[in-house]
Amino acid sequence: MKRSAPLQRRTPLARTGFKRKEPMPFALADRKTVEHQAQRKRRVKKPTVAEGSKYLAACRGEQCYLAVPGVCLGAETVVPCHSNQSRHGKGMGKKAEHRYTVPGCVACHAWIDQGSASREAKFARWDLAYERWAPVRARKMGIQLQEAA
Repeated sequence: MKRSAPLQRRTPLARTGFKRKEPMPFALADRKTVEHQAQRKRRVKKPTVAEGSKYLAACRGEQCYLAVPGVCLGAETVVPCHSNQSRHGKGMGKKAEHRYTVPGCVACHAWIDQGSASREAKFARWDLAYERWAPVRARKMGIQLQEAA
């Protein structure tokens, strides 16, 4: 078996018009880092759980508004259930806004998030619960009904 001739090594930048950048002096590098950090601090902060806690607190002590037949446990383990619809701000790895929550028991919450029903059925169940919950929450929080919708 014959061996082929060894391949010649070529440097990747040997024939291109690109040149290596000169290293930046430390003073310039530090200034750019400081400017970048200042820009990061100026970004608009997103709402936190603390800012939306009034909507989450309104769900405490309520009955399960989702009330999925054959799944619901009642009012024993009620938690705020966020919407899974993108029109309410839901995205990949991101919850919907806190104002789009409905009180639901743990079992109904699991059905909404991981259940085997179709998305349309889940969305319809959540929307129905939100229609019933919005006026109750508005009265409880003392908000005008236009804001709650």
